[in-house]
Amino acid sequence: MPINEDKLNAFLGKAVGDLGAAFSAVLVLLGDELGLYKALAKESLTPAELANRAGTNERYMREWLGNQAAGGYVDFDPVSGKYHLSEEQAACLADPAGPVDLPGAYEIARALFHTYPRVRENFISGNGMEWGEHHPCLFHGVERFFRGGYNSHLIASWLPALDGVVDKLNRGGKVADIGCGHGVSTVLMAKAFPASHFMGYDYHAPSIDTARAKAKAAGVSNVSFEQADAAGYKGRDFDLIAFFDCLHDMADPNGAARHARVALKDDGTCMVVEPFAGNSPADNLNPVGRVYYAASSMICVPVSLAKHGPALGAQAGEARLRKVIVDEGGFSQLRRAAETPFNIVLEARP
Repeated sequence: MPINEDKLNAFLGKAVGDLGAAFSAVLVLLGDELGLYKALAKESLTPAELANRAGTNERYMREWLGNQAAGGYVDFDPVSGKYHLSEEQAACLADPAGPVDLPGAYEIARALFHTYPRVRENFISGNGMEWGEHHPCLFHGVERFFRGGYNSHLIASWLPALDGVVDKLNRGGKVADIGCGHGVSTVLMAKAFPASHFMGYDYHAPSIDTARAKAKAAGVSNVSFEQADAAGYKGRDFDLIAFFDCLHDMADPNGAARHARVALKDDGTCMVVEPFAGNSPADNLNPVGRVYYAASSMICVPVSLAKHGPALGAQAGEARLRKVIVDEGGFSQLRRAAETPFNIVLEARP
C-alpha cells in the first residue's frame, strides 16, 4: 500500500523528538551533577561564563547549551548570546525541593539501561528481577523523583483529604509507612506531626540503612525504621497505614492489604497512593501512561514476578486496586480522596 506522506512525517516528527530526548538523557544528568542548572538558575550566562562558574570546558558548554536550548530545557537570548533558566525550568531542574525533580527521573532512566540484559531475558522467559538487583542509581532516582510530589502534596493536600487523619496526627497518632524506601515520606510526615510516631518498613535492607541516616540528618526523633516484608511486620494498632507508590510492585499485594487491615485500629485509615491510571489500556495511552508503562515493564512487573506475584503493574487502575484492597484485603470502604496528574490517592477504611 502507498505510504501517506503526511502521516509518515507526523510519525517521524514524534520519533525525532523521542530520539532527541533519549540522546539528551546523559546531558541532563551532567547538567545536574556538574551544577550547570544551578548556575543558570542564578543568572544569565554565556558559554564561557558558564564554563568559568562551573569549572568546565567552554567548548563543551557551547554544545551542551545548544542541546538544552533546542529541547526547551534552557532559554536562549540571541541578542546577548546568553542562556538562562526560567522560574519554571529552575523549579524542576535546579531545586531539589521543587514540584518535580526531573534529574531524579533521569537517574531512573540511567538505571534502566543497566538492566537491559535482564530485561531482554525476562521478556523471553517470563522471569522477574528483585528490587535489590537493580543498579543503586535507581534507588536514588526514585527517591528524588517522588520526593517532589510528596513535598508538594502529602502534607498540604493528601493527608487533609483523609477523614479525620490530620486531627489524629496533631494529637499524637501511630503511623506505618509500608515500602518506605529511603524514608522520604516517613521523615516528611514525622517533621510535620511531632506528636505522632512513625514506623517505616521496607524489605530492602540497604534502603532501611539509608532511611535511618536521612532521619538522623533531618533531626527527627519520632521515627523508626525496620526491615520487614509488607505482610510480615509486627507493629499493631496503627491510626494510619500508608502505601506510597509501592502496592502494585508487591509479590503479594492482597496479603499486604490483609495485613494492613489487621494492623490497623478499628477506626484507623489506610492511605494507598498509586500511579495515576484509568481502568483500561485505552485510558492510559497518553504521555504519563507511556512513562509508567515503560517503568512498569522494567521495574514494577519484574519485581512482583521475581516472587511469583500477580504483577499488577504501574497502570493497574482503581478498579483492580479495589479488588486487592476491598475484595481480598478485607476493607469495607474505599474512595478516591485526591489525585494529581501523576498519582491517585485512595482512602480505605475498615
